Amino acid sequence: MFVISTRNFPPEIGGMQNLMGGLSLSLLKHGPVKVFADKTNLENNFDKNAGINITRVSGFKIFRKYRKANLIKEFSLKNSVRAFFFDHWKSIEKIDDETLANTTSFCLIHSKEINHIEGTFINKRMLKALNKASYVISNSEFTKNLAIKNGLNEKKIRIIHPGCNYPIKIDNKNLDKAKDLYRNSFPKILTVARLDKRKSHQNVLMTIKNLKPRFPKIKYISIGDGDEMQNLRNLKNELGLGNEVLLLNQSTELLKAALLEQSDLFLMPSVIYKKSVEGFGISFIEAAAFRTGSIGGIAGGASDAIQEGVTGYLCDGGDLNSIYETIVKFYDNDNFKQLGKNAFTFSKNFSWDKIIKKYIKLI
Repeated sequence: MFVISTRNFPPEIGGMQNLMGGLSLSLLKHGPVKVFADKTNLENNFDKNAGINITRVSGFKIFRKYRKANLIKEFSLKNSVRAFFFDHWKSIEKIDDETLANTTSFCLIHSKEINHIEGTFINKRMLKALNKASYVISNSEFTKNLAIKNGLNEKKIRIIHPGCNYPIKIDNKNLDKAKDLYRNSFPKILTVARLDKRKSHQNVLMTIKNLKPRFPKIKYISIGDGDEMQNLRNLKNELGLGNEVLLLNQSTELLKAALLEQSDLFLMPSVIYKKSVEGFGISFIEAAAFRTGSIGGIAGGASDAIQEGVTGYLCDGGDLNSIYETIVKFYDNDNFKQLGKNAFTFSKNFSWDKIIKKYIKLI
């Protein structure tokens, strides 16, 4: 029996939700899985059809980890647990040592949530929690180095990248809709990300404006919502990008996949904003699975998800000229076509069948 404790789980949408959902389904091929997840307002139909035994934990957020810890302890006393998986150091923090004793446990780290200066109270809490795990699983070399810098013992860390369940089959309805949204445009550029300052959406919009003389039929589509939505709408209007930019605050999974398939560039030039940083970037791999190359930010862990000059490029997301020149290089001499082919080959390294075996070997 594999036990997963997570604060992030489908049907909620997001990178962490996809990661924990994919991990659960992949483990299911190697034995029964029990998931303890936070309650949402969306899960009823999903949980019935998921094929996984899921217990949802409700109540005030501050108390959920205590309730979840008690439920996991009760469950482990009645069942033989082969391994524990935790999505965040706060998910393992209140699990007692007796529950974890003699059983392999994994705690995943991603970047932002461990970016606490060594010696601070929150840093000490984090290290104490992470040290409970048999293995701390880093999503990239960058995140591993960040964890070591902030005091975690390197011997405890293993790098296992997130898995990807793409490409998925796209129905004609969504494919036709994606084609219609990109109608007669070139280049076709896509971002799928939460709208926050770290993702550099504002710089992307200004770069689209600067690229317009060079690419008169350019089209940029952004999928995502967040605090920056109104600012981006205002900026779009100020720049006069009525037809060139489409800001979608939501999308179905199938439409997202169709747009990835129709795009020729996935663009997410993230920067470090305060403590927030891109730890890996599974969206780059999702794009690659549809033969779409990427441009990511040089800050953070995108270099694990993009092979420089092979599947895409890295740029300084805080520098308009760097973004501009990198996009031009991406399209020079139809370079994007070969980058897309290379990206597809590279994406196969991140199939869940391959990724899950790395966990199983450690148990």
